[in-house]
Amino acid sequence: MHICLLGMFLGQISIIEKCQEGACKDSYYAYCFAKNIPGADIGKCCEVACRDPYWAYRFAVNIPVADIGKCQEEACKDPQWAYWFANEVPGANIEKCQEATYKDSEWSYKFAKYIPGAA
Repeated sequence: MHICLLGMFLGQISIIEKCQEGACKDSYYAYCFAKNIPGADIGKCCEVACRDPYWAYRFAVNIPVADIGKCQEEACKDPQWAYWFANEVPGANIEKCQEATYKDSEWSYKFAKYIPGAA
C-alpha cells in the first residue's frame, strides 16, 4: 500500500500532509494529488496546479470543488487553454476567456466560431 494512503488509514494525517508537500512542488503532481488522494487539501493543490495554464484548465475540469476563478486566471494566460476553459468549464467567464484568445489568430477564430456567447 502506498505510504501516503497507509498514513491516512492509520490516522497519521501528518504523513498525508508531508506527501502533499512533496507533491505540491510541481503543477502536474499537485493536480494528480488533488484528483487521486482522498483527504488532499484542494486549496493547496490548486495554488500549485494553477501556476501552469494547462494544469489550471485540467484542475477546473476534473476537480469538482476547484476554485474556478483562480484556475481561469492562469488558464487564460494561454489562448489555447482559454478557449478550452470557455468550452468545457461550467461557470467560466466567457468574456475573459475570449479576450485571452486575441493574442492568437487560430484560437480567436475558433472562439468566435465555436463558443456560444462569444461576442
